[in-house]
Amino acid sequence: MKWNHSHAIGLALASCSLCDGQGMRDIRGSAERPCDCVYRAIFRACYNRFREFASQGAQAGSVSLECTHGPIGYRMYNRKREEYMADFCVVTRRALGEFDYKLFRYTFLLGADWRLCVRQLKIDRGTFFHRLYRVEERLGRFYAELEPFPLYPLDEYFGGKIRKESVRARTAALAPVRRSRPKLRLTA
Repeated sequence: MKWNHSHAIGLALASCSLCDGQGMRDIRGSAERPCDCVYRAIFRACYNRFREFASQGAQAGSVSLECTHGPIGYRMYNRKREEYMADFCVVTRRALGEFDYKLFRYTFLLGADWRLCVRQLKIDRGTFFHRLYRVEERLGRFYAELEPFPLYPLDEYFGGKIRKESVRARTAALAPVRRSRPKLRLTA
C-alpha cells in the first residue's frame, strides 16, 4: 500500500501525541511513514472483522461466485469469510515470534483477561501492555503491506480490485488477430 496523508488521516487517533492526529510522521529528513496509531487502527479493523465472522459460527458457510480478472477471465466459487479467517490466522502466525504469538493467542483468540495473561506469561503489567501495543502495530503494518494480496483494506479483500492492466490484457487476448497475407511476387 502506498501511504499518503489521505489514507492515514482517517485512521489516525485524534489524540495521538506522535502525529497530532495527522497520521503521518517525519523520519530522518523528508521521508514520511504512517504513525503507529494508524497501524493499530488497521489491526483493530481486521481483528473486528475476524471476530464478526468467528461469532457467526456455522452460519458463515455461504458460497459465492467470484469473477476473477486475468488474461481471459474466469469464475470460481469461494467462501470468502472462511478464507479471511484462515488468512488472518496464518499471516499472524507468520508475522510474530513465539512469545508474541502466545501473547496474541491468549489475549485476542482466547479472550483472556490481562491479569491471567500476565500470570501465564510471567511478565509484569507494563511489559504486557507495551508488548501488546507493539504486536498490534507490527500486525497492522503486516496486514496492510502484505504482497500481493493484503488483508487491509477490507473492501478490496472482499470485493476485489479491478486493475487496468488486467482489463487491457484481457481485451488484447480476446481481440481477433489480424494476419497479413504474404505478398505474391511476380516473376517474369
